[in-house]
Amino acid sequence: MKLLLISNSTNPGEEYLGWPRQHIADFCKRYNVKRVLFIPFAGVNLSTESVEKSYDTYEEKVKKVYASFGVEIYSIHKEEFPIDAVFKAECIAVGGGNTFSLVDQMHRLGIMDAIRERVLCGLPYMGWSAGSNVACPTMKTTNDMPITEPVSFNCLNVIPFQINPHYLDVNPAGHGGETREQRILEFITVNRDIYVAGLRERCLLLYENNKLNLVGPHSLRVFKYDSSKGVSINEVAATDDLSFLMSI
Repeated sequence: MKLLLISNSTNPGEEYLGWPRQHIADFCKRYNVKRVLFIPFAGVNLSTESVEKSYDTYEEKVKKVYASFGVEIYSIHKEEFPIDAVFKAECIAVGGGNTFSLVDQMHRLGIMDAIRERVLCGLPYMGWSAGSNVACPTMKTTNDMPITEPVSFNCLNVIPFQINPHYLDVNPAGHGGETREQRILEFITVNRDIYVAGLRERCLLLYENNKLNLVGPHSLRVFKYDSSKGVSINEVAATDDLSFLMSI
């Protein structure tokens, strides 16, 4: 498989897809990708008149970024036969936004299974935020509000662990709710057979040549239920071996 799983698209003060842009460009170049099928269904833009126009706006936004390094973007929401489009694609990019909306539409159109089949056979896949979430077995470690109800929480399951993108170590000042760690510990307590990787901002996971690598300035926070301790939490650096996450 060839996977580029990005925590976040934009940092404060940066252009859209600013910090990961070179990583995306290099990924496309390595696999001679010239056209990318874009999945925009996480994008629900309040400044547009309809969800459909949200997808148009999102496509144009991403298209400008990819055009800067010579790659064409075309969106699946304009394809008459979405499943056929997946099987004809040379690369797929799944944008961030609301994971519930994304998973709902992917199941409704029947492209969840189609994308999984292609990715397992070597189709290059990239995603940011919600697009990283859907590479996981389920969407259960998303940070998003359930603005719609998917027919299933099951996702692509091309990696055997869960990602929590935008992972924060502390709550914002003045916030009285649970920390991100507490939410993940709730998940781990109920789902004891799976790792959760807290992927911090400006970080990504790259899977190539049967090897998983962490890229970025921060460590990866890995959660797993431990029968002797209850929960195991470890910080994993970019120089550490991440193969245990793919060998579950």
